[in-house]
Amino acid sequence: MSDSRKILLVDDHELVRFGVKTMYGELMGYKVEWIEAGSLQEAIDAYAAHGDIAAVLLDLNLADCKGLQGLRMFLQAHPKARVAVFSGTQDEFVIRQARALGAVGYVGKSTMMDQMRETLTALLFPNGVAEVRGPAPSSALFPRFPSSAMYDRVAELGPRHLEILELVLSGCTNQEISNSTNLSLGTVKNYVSSLLLALDVRSRSHLISLFR
Repeated sequence: MSDSRKILLVDDHELVRFGVKTMYGELMGYKVEWIEAGSLQEAIDAYAAHGDIAAVLLDLNLADCKGLQGLRMFLQAHPKARVAVFSGTQDEFVIRQARALGAVGYVGKSTMMDQMRETLTALLFPNGVAEVRGPAPSSALFPRFPSSAMYDRVAELGPRHLEILELVLSGCTNQEISNSTNLSLGTVKNYVSSLLLALDVRSRSHLISLFR
């Protein structure tokens, strides 16, 4: 077994990347080899170039993608990758949506060092290591928040509805959503209407206000 693990760190701020690399050069006795990328496309290319990346930390705010679209696009390119969202937000909606889209963890930029170390360890060693018996608990990979009826409804949405919802919350018009998803304008309108019904909200503006 190799005594090192590779993590792909995707963030467009060089200082953030430097700080993470400096603080977490070793986990559970294993050296961490950090691969860096400053954009989504760089990340997709870097993952393809390295065949042994154990995990990916993916920032949500990159110049060449919007929000969780980056997560979706990365997993479309590399469906077997273990990708964790790397973000400063503590919005439970974003975290649950990322999980529904295939993220295996959430690493908060504002968490305490010990907590981030615990999350990174759980991310790198999902089945445990010699020093830690048993698989990592899900609580180490995803922070827990008080449940609410709205978030429970969101968790039940399918992938396409989640995609449309994120674009609506990003402020996109129906036409912009149609262009982004290659769906017809009529189909987009049907998706938006079904979202309003599923989430029990009166209007598009009402929906957006609930997640601000």
